[in-house]
Amino acid sequence: MREYAVALTVPAIFQGPAQHSYSKDDTSVTHWSLRFKVYKLVFDKGLALMGVALTGMVALALLVLNPFFNPGPLFFRQDRLGKNKASFSIWKFRTMIPEASGRDRSATCQLEVNRITPLGRALRKYRIDELPNFINVLTGDMSVIGPRPDSARHAAHYLTAIDHYDYRFKVKPGITGLAQIESGYAEGVEATSIKAHYDQIYVETSSGRLDVYIALRTVQVMLTGFGAR
Repeated sequence: MREYAVALTVPAIFQGPAQHSYSKDDTSVTHWSLRFKVYKLVFDKGLALMGVALTGMVALALLVLNPFFNPGPLFFRQDRLGKNKASFSIWKFRTMIPEASGRDRSATCQLEVNRITPLGRALRKYRIDELPNFINVLTGDMSVIGPRPDSARHAAHYLTAIDHYDYRFKVKPGITGLAQIESGYAEGVEATSIKAHYDQIYVETSSGRLDVYIALRTVQVMLTGFGAR
């Protein structure tokens, strides 16, 4: 029986067939079969094309709503760390007042919820603000399923504060992942340490059936708003 540092609620039928160990020197996973790599590529690009189309429709609606409920730029971009710690700019719909969106808080500071606009709060609750992430999936910086990327500044802090944090950099970051459906939003070192354990489990046991489960649970998260901030 497998033992993990955190509780795992994934039904056994959806868990990967085996758990694979990797060292800090490993730059990528080696247990992915050719079938899984092809499946992941097709799943990513196919869903990203549909996601970008949906993003365009939502963007049109926000262009009408933003002047009244969320004045300022439509999009927000921020540097994140991806596979092998490569930096990239992530796309999101802006949810905070423009002054706050341009400021990167430290990894130990709490989220400034008072700076989230009323419309932005709704976008965050149902993960609508993350729809533009599909642009990053199309460009190859992200996958649909994988560890959720942190800002470059926060990641640099967590790399020194959390031993197992660097596991996440062996795969592409995702729009959603095991940590998001198991533990929800993570804020601060303690919560991020728990999130990193789930990221490690994903890296060690990733498989097609686990990706399917994460995708299905993410739909539930979007409908209920669990884990969103």
